[in-house]
Amino acid sequence: MITMSTNPPGGMSPQGPGGSVTPTPSAGPSGPFPFPGVGSSGGSDVYRIAPDGSPSRIWTSHEDIVYALAFDSHDRLLAGTGNRGHVFSIEGADEFSDLLKAPASQVTGFARAPGGGLYAASSNLGKIFVLGPGPESEGSYESDVFDARIFSRWGRAEFRGSGNVDFLARSGNVDNPDRNWSAWKKVDLNKDSGMGVPPARYAQWKAVLHAATVKPMVDSVTLNYLPKNIAPEIDEVTVQLGLRYQPLSKPSGLTLGSDLSGSSGGHFESPVPSTHDRDAIGIKWNAHDENDDQLVYSVYYRGDGETRWLLLKDNLTDKAYSCDASLLPDGGYTVKVVASDAPSHSPGEALTSEKVSRRFEVDTTPPRIENLTASVEGSAIRVRFRAEDGFSTIRRAEYSVDAGDWKYVEPAGQLSDAKTEDYDFKVALDAAKDATSEHVVVVRVYDKYDNMGATKALLKGK
Repeated sequence: MITMSTNPPGGMSPQGPGGSVTPTPSAGPSGPFPFPGVGSSGGSDVYRIAPDGSPSRIWTSHEDIVYALAFDSHDRLLAGTGNRGHVFSIEGADEFSDLLKAPASQVTGFARAPGGGLYAASSNLGKIFVLGPGPESEGSYESDVFDARIFSRWGRAEFRGSGNVDFLARSGNVDNPDRNWSAWKKVDLNKDSGMGVPPARYAQWKAVLHAATVKPMVDSVTLNYLPKNIAPEIDEVTVQLGLRYQPLSKPSGLTLGSDLSGSSGGHFESPVPSTHDRDAIGIKWNAHDENDDQLVYSVYYRGDGETRWLLLKDNLTDKAYSCDASLLPDGGYTVKVVASDAPSHSPGEALTSEKVSRRFEVDTTPPRIENLTASVEGSAIRVRFRAEDGFSTIRRAEYSVDAGDWKYVEPAGQLSDAKTEDYDFKVALDAAKDATSEHVVVVRVYDKYDNMGATKALLKGK
C-alpha cells in the first residue's frame, strides 16, 4: 500500500474575493536580492524592501511567474501570475491564499475599481474581470494531478481539517483531467471506506470550503492506493568468458561461484568490479521493476541439443554471477536468468520474467598431439605430427629445437580451420650443430580458445 500525502501548513480557508484556500508552500532559497530578470528559472520570488533598502523574501514559487502586483482594499498584496492564471493573496512570509484561477493563462495587470474592488487584466485570452471587495461564501481548492506511474486501485482518503468542508475525488488514465476522467465523487469522510473512484493511474482531490461559524480548514490529505503488480523486466543478459565478478564480502561457506551485491530497482548502480580469469565464466544482466519491488534472480544453463534447463544458482540478489568454466563440459550453451518480485509480495502473488542469453561456447580442454616423430634427413630434422581437438578448431602450432625460440609452422594444407590438422616440415640444422648429436624437438598447439597442448621428441645421437 502506498500513500499520497498533501500537507498544506496553516490550513485552507475562504479569505478573499472569489473564495480561496491557503496552502503554505515550502520555503524557497533565501539570499541576496537578485538583479532584475535574474529570478528563479521557471518561477518567481517576491521581496519586501525595508525603508533602509534591505530586502527580504516573502513569497516564492517554482511554477508561477508573477506579472503584476497590487494592493486590495484591505491592504493585502495580490500577485497576478502565469502560466496557470492564478491570483495569490500574500499575507506574510510564506503565508498566502490562492484566491482564484482566472479564465486565462496569464494575469498581467491590476487597476482599482469602484467600491473597493480591483480590475484584473489577462492575456491568452485577453480579458478584463473584476475582483469584489468581500469574501465569497464558498471556495474550492483542487490538488495537483497525482501520477501513481502505474495503474492503481485507490483506497481510503485520510482527511484532517475542521469546519464545513466537502471532499471530492476523481481518477483517470491520462494526465489531463478534462479528458475521459471519472466524474467528481463526493467522499463521506465519516465512513471508514474507500473513495469509490475507478482504478486508474492518475487521481486528484478537491476540497469545497463553506463559510460557517467555525472557520473551514484543511490541514492535510492522504490518498492510499495500491499499484497493480507488474512483472519485472530483464533488459539483457551477457556472458563473457575469462571474466570473474568480484564479491563484495567473503562468502560464509564453500560455493561454486561468486556474486555481486547491487540494487534491484532502476536507480543508479556502480560498475561491477571484475578481474580477468581465463578459468571463469562471467554472467551479467540488467533488470528493473516498475513497482520498485525488491528482486531475486535465478540463473540456469542449457547445452546444445538439450531440452531441460539446469539450475546454476538461485536466490541471487545481485545482477552478476561468476562460475568456474570447468563445471561445464566443452560445448555450446545458453544461459537463462529469471527475475522474481517475490520478496515484495505475498505467496502466490509474485510475478516473474526471464531472458535468455546468446549462445556461447565453452572449451577448457587442450588439443592433443599425436604421432610426433622427428628424424634426421641430411642436414635437417624432419618433424611430423597430428593435432586434434574434441570441440574447437586448431588455431596455430609452434616448434622449438634444442630450447631455441618458438617458431610458427603451418599445417599440411596451409589453412588451419579444422579440428584435426596434420604437420610435416623440416628444420635445417646449423653448421655448428652436428647431425649426429642429440636433439630435442618440442611442439605446442593452440585451439580456438587458446588452450595449449605440448609434447616433445628426442633424437639420440649416433
